[in-house]
Amino acid sequence: MAVLSGITFMNGCKGKTNQPYKLTGNVMVDGPALAQVKCTRCHALVPVNALSKNVWEKHVLPYMASFMHVSIYGSTYYKRNPADTTGVTLQEWLTLVEYYKKAAPDTLLAAKKPVPLINDWAGFTLKKPAPVNYTSFTTMVAVNPYTHKLYSADFTNSKLLGWDSNLKPDSLGTLPSPAVNVGFAKDTAGNNAGFFSCVGRLEPADFPNGKVVKVNLDAKELNNDQTFIASDLPRPQQTVFADFNKDGLQDMVICGQGKLKGGVFLLKQNRDHTYNQETIFDKPGAVQAITGDFNKDGWPDVMVLTGSGDEGLWQFLNNQKGGFTTKNLLHFPPVYGSTSFQLADFDHDGNLDLIYTCGYNYRDSRRIKPYHGLYIYTNTGDWNFKQRWFYPINGCTKAIAVDFDGDGDLDIATIAFFADMKNSPAEEFIYFEQNKPFDFKPHAIPVSQYGRWMCMEVADQNNDGKPDIILGNYSSGFMFIDSFKPNWDKKLPLIVLENHIKK
Repeated sequence: MAVLSGITFMNGCKGKTNQPYKLTGNVMVDGPALAQVKCTRCHALVPVNALSKNVWEKHVLPYMASFMHVSIYGSTYYKRNPADTTGVTLQEWLTLVEYYKKAAPDTLLAAKKPVPLINDWAGFTLKKPAPVNYTSFTTMVAVNPYTHKLYSADFTNSKLLGWDSNLKPDSLGTLPSPAVNVGFAKDTAGNNAGFFSCVGRLEPADFPNGKVVKVNLDAKELNNDQTFIASDLPRPQQTVFADFNKDGLQDMVICGQGKLKGGVFLLKQNRDHTYNQETIFDKPGAVQAITGDFNKDGWPDVMVLTGSGDEGLWQFLNNQKGGFTTKNLLHFPPVYGSTSFQLADFDHDGNLDLIYTCGYNYRDSRRIKPYHGLYIYTNTGDWNFKQRWFYPINGCTKAIAVDFDGDGDLDIATIAFFADMKNSPAEEFIYFEQNKPFDFKPHAIPVSQYGRWMCMEVADQNNDGKPDIILGNYSSGFMFIDSFKPNWDKKLPLIVLENHIKK
């Protein structure tokens, strides 16, 4: 089980009153009470043992002070306006600070793995291209399901690359900024089109220069056949498609992660194939979306994971009038750094269960966290989730559940961009082979020497009927471990793990 016991449910900041609390003078009584009253106005409660004393004192609390209308000069806190009680009073804030200093642990203990990692290839074989003549910053790998062609994107030059079956690259064109996701479709002319989410700024920042760009992938010169579908977006992470208003045209939902400003945006397609944009969720942090008819009323809905601030899983149910009603399914503490999710029926009861990862670790508490990893929540009915299984993986950033070995149940592949690369580099990629229900054998495939995996795709790359795994290498930057020097190949854009598992 995870170190943090349970998920806290509450509303976000909007509509929440500033509840009064009368101080007793006992820090160990007042501290947790104030945290529950004040801190949960914007996000799930972070247990005091979720971070070490030093991280609370030096990083998290100084950052959170501004949200409480408190400023800090050196090591001294002061109220910007003593008459302002919309956040906390100065005495309340100093009580909170003293509580976390007293109650937080000196260090966080590493999570013990319930099943040790097995270092082997587990039936996969390595296929890699020739090194390129530049440092690789791969931000996307994707396979077009219509043509089976592999594409990748690079951060430094915003290039879009195509790869043949022998992993020989072809530079196809330049995007307005690095692509981190693509949705493939056939356009009205029958061409293969890619709708690329071009992030703008990769690191957390409120600089809305992201775009969604439609590219005709059949064109001879891709630079001359690009259409901006949406612009001035706050770090768009993903674009998903459905005919939400049933007018025969594909609409879009875009996850705009931002930093402190972001949202989830609906783009309704018009008859002339232009789009009208509206905001359906005015919160930052959206990292992934999935479409589906979740209430079985015949209309497409959306499910969204937010991975910063008010972290959680949100359901947007189609109101059949051109909009959505919002329902929160899970809240996670903001130290989780939620990164990906997938819906699949693990226990074969007819309800879609939740595969969830957390581990984004490039904010204010850049420390190894024992609650980061891979979770499975079972759906007990009507989208009520209960945690069933957890495997700790430092800095876990994506999971894909597929029947890799062809035995009829789901296995899971994970990557960890923020793994403990110094002490446990094997965590960067793990293949979880499911032997029986919720009993997994974790294989640490030895590929950490080849790169640092920011992105992952699963597809039948060699056309043998088995799902293969493509890993994209973002080889430098976003480091958070002191005195660590990478030894992986910085000029290798991607690798393919070919599936040769025998049934």
